[in-house]
Amino acid sequence: MNSKNLIQYLYHDDIDEKKWDHRIGSSSNGLIYAYALYLNHMAIHWDALVLNDYEVIMPLPWNKKYGINYLYQPPFTAILGVFGNGLSQEILKSFLNAIPKKFRLVEISLNHENLIPSPSMQNRNNYVLSLNKKYGDLYNGYNENNRRNIRKALQHGCKIKKGIPISDVIKLSKSQMKKVTNVKQADYKNFEKLYQSLYKQDNAITYAVYSNDNELLASCAYLFSHNRAYYVLVGNHPIGKTQGASHYLIDRFIYDHAGQDLILDFEGSDIESVALYYSSFGATPEIYQFLKINNLPIWMAWLK
Repeated sequence: MNSKNLIQYLYHDDIDEKKWDHRIGSSSNGLIYAYALYLNHMAIHWDALVLNDYEVIMPLPWNKKYGINYLYQPPFTAILGVFGNGLSQEILKSFLNAIPKKFRLVEISLNHENLIPSPSMQNRNNYVLSLNKKYGDLYNGYNENNRRNIRKALQHGCKIKKGIPISDVIKLSKSQMKKVTNVKQADYKNFEKLYQSLYKQDNAITYAVYSNDNELLASCAYLFSHNRAYYVLVGNHPIGKTQGASHYLIDRFIYDHAGQDLILDFEGSDIESVALYYSSFGATPEIYQFLKINNLPIWMAWLK
């Protein structure tokens, strides 16, 4: 990297959020998770690495436990990493090398333009679907099981509703996810506040499927930025699984946005059953990398 280029470590209070958001908004790999608003709501703490005058930036969400500083992936924040335009391998490596050594443990997900060959990296899969086709063409890309489930939802009299309270979406998601996630009550509260802010900016909407008896069967929030719609906070009632509710939920979003320059971002997954489900809508893998560096003391590494 040119010797005139300088990567600085900035504490949160020293970050110019206007310049920060401008860089995220104008970057080819910009994502909603990297805006200051999102990080301010979802990260316990975050500082940053900044190249020159915000030409390239990297958020560093961090916390401290047992006197040890570590970098982590905040809840409801699928990926972060280095953001900018025309990112070279040299710049990416320089940013990773600039992560302060005080962070003894690093466990963060980088974005799809941050691919670096390294033993510290693990390749992971996100699934995305471009919606810039006619609905009929997108529907024909579903597998037969999806189409059968959508017909089943219609036969059961399922109804789609948009703009339901985010608290209802959170309640259903929590009931389903409490056995498989360590997301805390405070994290849900923070996301609820974040959603309200994004909704006021016309960058968020909720979708829900109700039964013929007006029972909530499936719901989610969709967030919007950078020509992406992020499929977040998904919840499915056990009854809904027998009525094709979750398939209908996604199908109606696709129907509403077909023909638009928009990517439906499913936010994962490497879990085989979930990956098969997303790919059944015609979604294709988008590789990103998970960075793990463990320099913990021996006793702490054992505890981890």
